[in-house]
Amino acid sequence: MVPTLRFYICLMLIGGGAMVVAQVDTVPRAVGALVLADLLLLLLTAIDYVRGKKQKITVQRQPLGPLSIGRENPVTITLENSGPTAIAKIKDDYPAPFLAMDELKTAQILPQGSTQLSYQVQPRQRGEYVWGKVNVRQLCPWQLTWQQWTVGEGETVTVHPDLIGLKSLTIRLAQATTGNLRQMRKLGLGTEFRELRDYQAGDDLRYLDWKASARRGIPLMRVLEPEREQTVIILLDRGRLMTAWVQGLQRFDWGLNTSLALAVAALHRGDRLGIGVFDREVVSWLPPERGLQYLPKLLKTLSPLQPVLREPDYSAAIGKLVQQQTRRALVVCITDLIDPTASQELLTALTQLAPRYLPFCVTLRDPQVDQLAHAPATTVSGAYQQAVAINLLQQRQLALVKLKQKGVLVLDAPADKVSEQLVDRYLQLKARTLL
Repeated sequence: MVPTLRFYICLMLIGGGAMVVAQVDTVPRAVGALVLADLLLLLLTAIDYVRGKKQKITVQRQPLGPLSIGRENPVTITLENSGPTAIAKIKDDYPAPFLAMDELKTAQILPQGSTQLSYQVQPRQRGEYVWGKVNVRQLCPWQLTWQQWTVGEGETVTVHPDLIGLKSLTIRLAQATTGNLRQMRKLGLGTEFRELRDYQAGDDLRYLDWKASARRGIPLMRVLEPEREQTVIILLDRGRLMTAWVQGLQRFDWGLNTSLALAVAALHRGDRLGIGVFDREVVSWLPPERGLQYLPKLLKTLSPLQPVLREPDYSAAIGKLVQQQTRRALVVCITDLIDPTASQELLTALTQLAPRYLPFCVTLRDPQVDQLAHAPATTVSGAYQQAVAINLLQQRQLALVKLKQKGVLVLDAPADKVSEQLVDRYLQLKARTLL
């Protein structure tokens, strides 16, 4: 039982009335009137509470599915009312590490009606968490008190990598396959034969199929598409630099989301996909396979992994790759770097892959450093911060230039934008048949 504002106003009015009685009559009578009035108010409140218990609404939280890290995951609570109009407040006991938006909800449910309340939670770390009960307060009929109770039992929820982003990417790739996006099949694009079609004005005569044209008596053009069943290997760093927090998530989580996005794109395009996660050693290795049915295995294996405060051994990771993958492959190393000196081992290891493999270094930049470097400095401390940020970016660019000079493909993008940019670069490589 939780008293309402109306209850406290009634108490104040009773107290004021008792003071008036004490002025015009004796104090004992005023005290007696105060006690009787308070007892009457308590009796009415108790009756109100009992009546309210008979008109309880039904509250149920919808089943919680897998949650995506860094995303706003919707939570829905259903309220059903079998009595007269009810006013209720709902507070869900979500896990403490989560961020929640508008989680305290108030609703008015019409007689014999129902309503749904929704709010968003944003997990910041992967793993398993215990989700508590739903706390409910319902206003009693005379509005003198709230009745309060909890609904449901605690349940365990799992925070996965960015499943919402992977779903959106899958839809995008499906649309691209049917020709709704820019990766449409074009005349002469790729190396693998797709189909023959009639000649159209302006077509490149290099792709004219002379034999088929002679048989049919009309000019026919060869339509090609990017070669399928190539191999993509992802090397994901989980070392010291990947423990830093960037845009609300650890850099490793951005790297893991990026790895899975590239995996979805490669599997959707028919390529074989393998992945290794390393620090001082390769802690997880999944050999190349093809087909989207491979994705649940990737999620199950990679989701429990966390970054560690250890310096990564790039040479060991490259050595493992060379032993396991003898054929040419696109090797995507997702990591971060500082400058040519501190990142010398990374530069040396990746340059050893060319030209046998196609090395691709993906680095996750902190957008806050970009902001500090380009924002106008208004104070002395701000000027020092800007100078440090500019120097960091310059040293970073020097290291990236050295990689490019050795034949390594490079993508340096903000951590929260790198997934989309990497998928686009991969699709461009497929279209240009560089794999």
